[in-house]
Amino acid sequence: MNTLTAVADPGVVPESPELCQIDLGIGGMTCASCVSRVEKVLKKQPGVSGASVNLATESARVMLSGPEDAETLARIKRAVRDAGYEPRSMAAMDEDSNERWHGIPTDFLPVLAGLLLSAPLALPMVGDLFGKHWMLPSWTQFLLATPVQFWLGARFYKAGWHALKALTGNMELLVAIGTTAGWMLSTWLWWRAEPGEMVHLYYEGSAVVITLVLLGKWLEARAKRQTTSAIRALHALRPEWAHLLPDGIKRTEETDVPVDELLPGDLITVRPGERFPADGTVAQGSTQADESMLTGEAMPVPKAVGDGVTGGALNGEGAVQVSVRAVGAQSVLAHIIALVQDAQAGKAPVQRLVDQVAAVFVPVVLVIALITLGGWLYVGAPVEEALLHAVSVLVIACPCALGLATPAAIMAGTGVAAQHGILIKDAQALEIAHRVDTVAFDKTGTLTVGHPRLRLIEAAAGVDELAVLRAASALQAQSAHPLARAVLEAAATRGLTVAADAAQDVQVVSGRGSLGTVQGAKLALGSLRWMDELGAAMGPLAARAQTLQDEGATVSVLAAQGEADQWAPLALLAFADEAKPGAAAALAGLRAQGLRLFMVSGDNRGAALAMAHTLGLRPDEGEVIAEVLPGDKAAVVQRLKLGEREPPPGLVALAAVEGGTPPALLARESGDPAAGPPQGGVSPLGGQRPAPAVERGGHHTVAMVGDGVNDAPALAAADVGMAMSHSQGGSSDVAMHAAGITLMRGDPMLVAAALDISRRTVSKIRQNLFWAFAYNAAGIPLAALGYLSPVLAGAAMALSSVSVVSNALLLKRWKPPVQR
Repeated sequence: MNTLTAVADPGVVPESPELCQIDLGIGGMTCASCVSRVEKVLKKQPGVSGASVNLATESARVMLSGPEDAETLARIKRAVRDAGYEPRSMAAMDEDSNERWHGIPTDFLPVLAGLLLSAPLALPMVGDLFGKHWMLPSWTQFLLATPVQFWLGARFYKAGWHALKALTGNMELLVAIGTTAGWMLSTWLWWRAEPGEMVHLYYEGSAVVITLVLLGKWLEARAKRQTTSAIRALHALRPEWAHLLPDGIKRTEETDVPVDELLPGDLITVRPGERFPADGTVAQGSTQADESMLTGEAMPVPKAVGDGVTGGALNGEGAVQVSVRAVGAQSVLAHIIALVQDAQAGKAPVQRLVDQVAAVFVPVVLVIALITLGGWLYVGAPVEEALLHAVSVLVIACPCALGLATPAAIMAGTGVAAQHGILIKDAQALEIAHRVDTVAFDKTGTLTVGHPRLRLIEAAAGVDELAVLRAASALQAQSAHPLARAVLEAAATRGLTVAADAAQDVQVVSGRGSLGTVQGAKLALGSLRWMDELGAAMGPLAARAQTLQDEGATVSVLAAQGEADQWAPLALLAFADEAKPGAAAALAGLRAQGLRLFMVSGDNRGAALAMAHTLGLRPDEGEVIAEVLPGDKAAVVQRLKLGEREPPPGLVALAAVEGGTPPALLARESGDPAAGPPQGGVSPLGGQRPAPAVERGGHHTVAMVGDGVNDAPALAAADVGMAMSHSQGGSSDVAMHAAGITLMRGDPMLVAAALDISRRTVSKIRQNLFWAFAYNAAGIPLAALGYLSPVLAGAAMALSSVSVVSNALLLKRWKPPVQR
């Protein structure tokens, strides 16, 4: 019994916990008109808030306005069946395509029967080319053509009848009307002929057209199956069994269990050459993992105790024990599959035009066929000749290619992108990405390694450096911030151990730092900006902090609260990060394509400028925006959309001073007296300060690239958000949900690759739509004027569908433009 499979979209936050969606296979669809008809039927059902039907995958995604229940699902399936199509589970559709009979695919048997019956009918046409006349007796032609017409062609009558009842049209209706007219004309000519008279019949036209249509649909189905190869390859990564280690209570020896039975916390062993059955953490042993099918990374990744592993990755030469962290729908592999399926199930905005055309296409073609028939009769042509020309119009105008043009390209493009570590969440992101002319990057973890290290501690007079490190470690013990990890790593390197409860009443102040009580003293550890807000007098440490910032360090201050709630700085902590390998080359490649580039960072201006120079960015052209609070990143993106390079109030624009002197601040917060006059003036480091100008260039299409929770608002605000994974465990789930594209490797090169596959996919969509429209625009007049016989029209119609899918499949040869 077929069932419906509920699928939650990981990229969409539902408005209500009651909302859900289901994916349903639809058997029997053949053209764009079928898609339009099924969508209309589904949207009319109670409880359905929306539906999207995909011809290439022969599937429908149905959005329910309430909870899923058996009655709603049954009503949806019944509506699909009453419309003349077969509701099936997605799994069943894949299984059916693999069935064979004596080594012959079962779906090819109708085509084979048609070829065997039609070949003798087409033989006289071949003989005419060599001056031979091999005309079969009329009764033989009738016996050969009739099974093709009413047995093999029964699907056309059935689907055409359902279309008529719904007052719509589809490919089957056109084929049924056209071939029936040819068969009836031949039968009538045979019936009225004198005994012994040899009359020219047209049985071969109807039979060959039906056979060619069946052959074309079979070739089309094979080609469409190749477009889903990426999904099948991802499913194949998941092993069926796992080696569960004994727990000493219920199990005393290793047991092989189905992967579906694994639970978080289970301890499993993975032998050399096996695939990891679930996401987890290496608990014992070391190895290398081949994650190429998940991330596109060709080189194996070393794995040691404490490192994370991803289900589906291939284990190297070492046997390891893994503590299971996530299984089932919560695993990375399941998330990847869901994202690819979502992208392939959705519709690109350009598809709306196709749907509008398909809604009126068949009725218009029927009118053109009637005009053709009447026109030829009007000029004195015999009835049979006029009828054949009308049949040619009906056959060649079948809108198969029109319905496949967009979904076939989207499936091929998103599939090959996933194989190279680029997950495109929906067709809209894919279509918009090709128009991107501005790319904004988060700095830490996106352009940099994202693993800063504590470079030095500059203690105030009379303050012990080890005591500073111990106090800072206590405040940061429970924090996951990169700077906090750097403090804890530095403490561990120096042999300091800090108890988990060494600090009390710890509070995290977003975008600023942490404060708490350590050994009775109230301490704060955070940015220089926060110290200014707290009123801390930096004294002699101020000049040193400026020097460290100018050298590119991120400076934090450890301060203690004294009498009258005055804060006194105890020490400076300087952190340094480094650019990712290939980041500068990636930015140079994007710049060569004519894209505007920006780096948006929450770090101090000195650190941002130092990194900008390393990466080849141009601060003097406003490409660096620093000291941006997390909540302000979305505002930066909005201004970049408008083409404004001047930062919004409260943000900092940076530029370099001529002559190679250290970078200087061009525009600071309006409340900073050291900023000088906003219209220009002399910079604090000498030289003339240019006036910050607002560049307005109309609307720009902006892509935002980030990797953390704090980047999620900016990713959502951008026209296209790109969430980047990194070596510390992948990008934030929140960032991935807010982004339209997820880059599975922390490689900035993938940004250019994502934009490239978007451009190529959209190009294929346009090519396919052009040829689908051009084919009908040229073919219908030729058929109406008598230049195409029904057989040639049928061959051209079948070839158009196959050519559109084949053109889309060329995307499977795509590789990222830059491989390091």
